[in-house]
Amino acid sequence: MTRIAVKFTFHSAMKRRLFSNVRLSGSWDTAGRFSDQWTQLPMAASNDGTACDAFSTSVSFDAAQTGSTFQWGVLADIQGSADAWVVTTEVPDELSSQCVRRFVLAAEDTQQDYWFATGRRFGAQKYYLPDSPSAGIRFAVWAPHARNVEVIFAPCDLAAGAPTGYIADDGTGVDPSIAAVPLIAHAGGIWESDLVRTPALANFDDYLNRLYMYRITNEQGAATYKADIFSRSQVGRGSVNPGGAHYAGTYLDLDGIVSCSAIVDPDQVTKDFNDTGLEKSTLIFADEFWANEFTAGLKPPQNIQDLIIYELHVGSLGFPSTSAGTFADAMTFLDQLWALGVNAVELMPVLEFDGDLQWGYGTSLFFCLQTSAGGANQLKHFVRACHQRGIAVIMDVVYNHFAVSNNERSEWGYDADPAVAPQHNLWYWYQGQPTDYAAANLDGGYLNNGSSGYAPRYSEENVRQMFASSALALLDDFHIDGLRVDLTDAIHRNNSLNADGTSVGSANLYGIKLLRELTRAVKMVNPSAFLIAEDHSGWTAMTRPVDQGGMGFDAVWYADFYHHLIGGGNYSGSYAKLLKNAGYGAGDPLNMDYFCGALSATQYNKITYHENHDESGNDQNTARTIVTAVNHAPLIGATRKYAEGRSRFVAGLSMLSAGIPMFLMGEEIGAAKCYRYNDFYLNKEDLIGERTRDGRFLFRFYQDLIRLVTTMPAARSSGIDVIYRHNDNRVIAFTRTSPAQQLLVLASLNDAPFDRGYVLATDPRRLPAGGWLEIFNSDAAVYGGDDVGNRGATLQVNGGRINAVIPAHGIMVFVKVS
Repeated sequence: MTRIAVKFTFHSAMKRRLFSNVRLSGSWDTAGRFSDQWTQLPMAASNDGTACDAFSTSVSFDAAQTGSTFQWGVLADIQGSADAWVVTTEVPDELSSQCVRRFVLAAEDTQQDYWFATGRRFGAQKYYLPDSPSAGIRFAVWAPHARNVEVIFAPCDLAAGAPTGYIADDGTGVDPSIAAVPLIAHAGGIWESDLVRTPALANFDDYLNRLYMYRITNEQGAATYKADIFSRSQVGRGSVNPGGAHYAGTYLDLDGIVSCSAIVDPDQVTKDFNDTGLEKSTLIFADEFWANEFTAGLKPPQNIQDLIIYELHVGSLGFPSTSAGTFADAMTFLDQLWALGVNAVELMPVLEFDGDLQWGYGTSLFFCLQTSAGGANQLKHFVRACHQRGIAVIMDVVYNHFAVSNNERSEWGYDADPAVAPQHNLWYWYQGQPTDYAAANLDGGYLNNGSSGYAPRYSEENVRQMFASSALALLDDFHIDGLRVDLTDAIHRNNSLNADGTSVGSANLYGIKLLRELTRAVKMVNPSAFLIAEDHSGWTAMTRPVDQGGMGFDAVWYADFYHHLIGGGNYSGSYAKLLKNAGYGAGDPLNMDYFCGALSATQYNKITYHENHDESGNDQNTARTIVTAVNHAPLIGATRKYAEGRSRFVAGLSMLSAGIPMFLMGEEIGAAKCYRYNDFYLNKEDLIGERTRDGRFLFRFYQDLIRLVTTMPAARSSGIDVIYRHNDNRVIAFTRTSPAQQLLVLASLNDAPFDRGYVLATDPRRLPAGGWLEIFNSDAAVYGGDDVGNRGATLQVNGGRINAVIPAHGIMVFVKVS
């Protein structure tokens, strides 16, 4: 009987050891014939050319099965789970979530590979030939429409003055002394260099720090110069885009997205934080760098319900400079976070984006850290320093669009001219063919999705894997603790045709595939990783496990909570808008009843916030909390006192809700300047100095409130019951419960205190009888309040009734003690 051998290899493409007891499972029997009863075979462990774990085995098929389609996958034991199915990529069928690989049996021996991640498959990577002890270098790029691909280099000695780190469209800037590296076309549109055919690639160290681009002869025969989409470092550190013209300026002014990529070793880190030159002199191996990552007794939280999240924009640090802040400024700011007591910091996007004076939501290079902010090594130092203080780091990532401006050197038109063949603009979804649209409106085939750019081509496995692999690289190489995924509605719901706004359901379905693949892979690498979605769709599947038909996120941003509690922006009257309406100062009733539902809903996997980057002056008719609290009146004298009291009220409700609390940088000192995407650098505030000046009372309030929430089990539970509200009196009450503890929260946004007592009556079953001890009062003198309250007394509850003194715009917390 004629036999055909197929070798199967599962590539982890991760530096950490994730998989054991790895087995191949496939739709054939022991004789190599198709079978509905799948066969399992053990896979032998080894290292592949990337020096990461790989697992292989061969199967002998009956040649009579030639032409048959077989399916296969891989089982393994991973952290917290045995017999896990570790193929996370779904089949190319919009209606199926099945994760299997398929192939048609050829007439000759073949190879089948699956890459768990592609961050070390593509790009400029260390590569080991079999039996070679030293690393060479391999370049790999996905360009299925290209006629030819080669790697070209720019001069590295930028200190000499003449070289710039930029290659013009006519090739000016290429170093003629370094031979171009030809890439060879392989199946699937992948182009790779060959160490055997190009012996000059045998020593990786010879290429370390070299500047390079891909010269792609596109489908139309034109030579184009493209950055490496899998680049780990870009040379540009500014915002200048020469637009393809000759450039004689310095790389310090050059936008990183359009500059040359730089070859780096992701397995090494600078020992010296300030070693930021193009050639690093203090590199050490990553294992050594991370050896002292944690401090005994201060490990960052592992449960999302325990988080107190501080939203931090690195670019807004560095007061009083009007330049963009850097990771060096973030390191300086860490002591402030430590003193404040937060245990998680959410970094707004710091993957390479266009320019430097922006928020970061224009990402195009998803494996590269913003060079102008300090780059990959400085971020690693920041993460390690956070972990040493028991602070988790969550990264804000953008997978719903690519950079809109300065993108001609990355995804846009990568291997085909979009003006001629937009349907082959392979990183972007293009619906149909150009002939479906008028000649003057070829852009009609792209998709809008509510973000600031066209939708990516989620139907392409390589596109989806690039996004998922970017997330895995953040976990593997940077030890990031979690992700906040930007505007997931744009991915799974809002895709519509640019031509006429028609919904494109297949794009939504493939977007859903991306979300499932992303969360599967992340949880496989780190089951404790936090996955947070900015999702405003109300789709309950977002926080349902993938194996139960969901998207697998741990929590979603809860915008309705903000709109009810604060009320900035132009929103309908169906929102309570408590702070905005209180800010008018008229003393009218407030819709506490509207707010009750939002408060109760915080128990369902919600991120609750009274301030974030969107609603802090960026969205129309919004402002910072302390400004909204007094309707933009000057923050002096009694007005500031009112503003701080009301600010304490909304912060307290957000922190003491059943959600996972988050707030924007500066709230803790009463930051008042509008925080806008286009001029944030002109509106920086002295967050450190204000801690001991006008912001000292709010800072102390935040410290004590955070300490209360992080030490009280009931405050970190999901148990909440809104037991009372009164619109005229502006009072609301709710309980927080855990198996061993009960808390009662009384809150008033009234402008006068109930200093003679306030009788609250509710169902006795919802407010148990007994003694309730006052343990927190937001009106304490140390917070700048009037010290109106119950002075730590134990109040008695009988028949569901309690009589408590409640301060003006105050939050009071009681714990049941008897």
